[in-house]
Amino acid sequence: MILGIPSQIAVLLALIFGLAGGYIIRQVLAALRATHAESKAQSIISDARSKAQDVLLEAKNSALKALEESKKEEKDRLAQLSRIENLLTRKESELEQRSKELGQEKDVLRSKADEIRTIKADIDQTRSRQITELERIAGLNRETAKTELVSKLEEEYKDELYKRVRKLETENRDEFEKKAREIVTLAVQRYAGSHIGDSMTTVVNLPSDEVKGKIIGKEGRNIKAIERLTGVDIIIDDTPEALIVSGFDPVRRQIAKLAIDKLIADGRIHPAKIEEMVEKAKNEINDKIREAGEAALFETGVGVVDPKLTYLLGRLAFRTSFGQNVLLHSVEMTHIAGMLASELGADVSLAKKGALFHDIGKAVDHEVQGTHVEIGRKILQKFNMDPKVVQAMEAHHDEYPYAILEARIVQAADAISGARPGARKDSVEIYLKRLEDLERIANSFEGVEKTYAIQAGRELRIFVTPTRVDDLGAIKLAKDVARKIEEEMKYPGEIKVNVIRETRAIEHAR
Repeated sequence: MILGIPSQIAVLLALIFGLAGGYIIRQVLAALRATHAESKAQSIISDARSKAQDVLLEAKNSALKALEESKKEEKDRLAQLSRIENLLTRKESELEQRSKELGQEKDVLRSKADEIRTIKADIDQTRSRQITELERIAGLNRETAKTELVSKLEEEYKDELYKRVRKLETENRDEFEKKAREIVTLAVQRYAGSHIGDSMTTVVNLPSDEVKGKIIGKEGRNIKAIERLTGVDIIIDDTPEALIVSGFDPVRRQIAKLAIDKLIADGRIHPAKIEEMVEKAKNEINDKIREAGEAALFETGVGVVDPKLTYLLGRLAFRTSFGQNVLLHSVEMTHIAGMLASELGADVSLAKKGALFHDIGKAVDHEVQGTHVEIGRKILQKFNMDPKVVQAMEAHHDEYPYAILEARIVQAADAISGARPGARKDSVEIYLKRLEDLERIANSFEGVEKTYAIQAGRELRIFVTPTRVDDLGAIKLAKDVARKIEEEMKYPGEIKVNVIRETRAIEHAR
């Protein structure tokens, strides 16, 4: 134990000396690091100061250079502004000088204008005095003298005027008419449809005269029921094995005929059965109407349209005009219009649609107020038809202007279809009335001696008094008569007005 004490002290002393030595060494190392860091900091500061001086020097150089450039630009701008100022001063001086000159010229022109107005007033006064003096000397006023001068010139150059008018009328007309005839003839020849006249009555054939009694019924109740349900008149006369259905509506006549045929085939004829058969006949006729409309669209190649419009088109199959079936007439027109449009370079599809639907208003004109043209326009507009189709169909009776070429083609096709021999027929009363109207219109003109309507009203021959109507007057008379016929009459096709002026020189040799 006692021996161990010094060794412990030695260890303790060694520890103390070791700690002290380590501290001293640490301090020495710290001082060395501080000295190194200070030296490094001084070096960085020195470098930074050197770089700052370089940057400052460069900035001063750049500033001096920019200052010099700005001074140079300012000098250039001042020089440019000086030049502009001098130019503006010179322009201003020139403008002031020009303004003075214009003012002087304006004063000169104003004085000249005043002088001209004064001279013109003097000339007008002088002219007025001269005209007044001439009228006093001649004993005629200005209008009377003008009229007499024109009359004398017309009288003097009457033959020359007549020759010029005839030349203007005949020049190239032969060639145009030849070409027009070729086109129309080709169109008519390519389509040759049959014509079936229709009337206001329909004949129903009976198997025997005994059926007449069944149709009449007890106290006429059967025939009254048929007339009430169909809206037609049933005429039973002495004609063997036949009765007549009379009515203005072809659809009603056809329904009545079909119902009577069904009643005869069934054998049971009484009011209840009549009502049943009339209803069946109506349904069948409606089916036929739709089929007729679809067939017309297919035959003409117009294409599919609204089903309601197709139905209205089919109704035309039971509508007549001057004895001509309207649907057949429309189909025929469509073919002719298509061929005319093809020959003339027009829109074929548009012309065909305008022709097919030109009389669509006649399908309901007995139910709707207005002309069939106006009704047809409203129908086509309601079904959103192309406005050009409406323009093509609306002018075929001259109620509307010819807005497009196809409108004239439709009108021409209508005239061709209606004027073909056998296409239409008039009653004797209408025919005679037309002839009377033609002769009345011609006789209303001065100088007409005799008038004859010939060729079924297709030509009007007018004989004039040669001493009252000269050659030039005959030409004017023909035009005036034709214009008045167009304004006052309605007729199919065209009417030729032929004015005849005949002078005879008769002498006898003895």
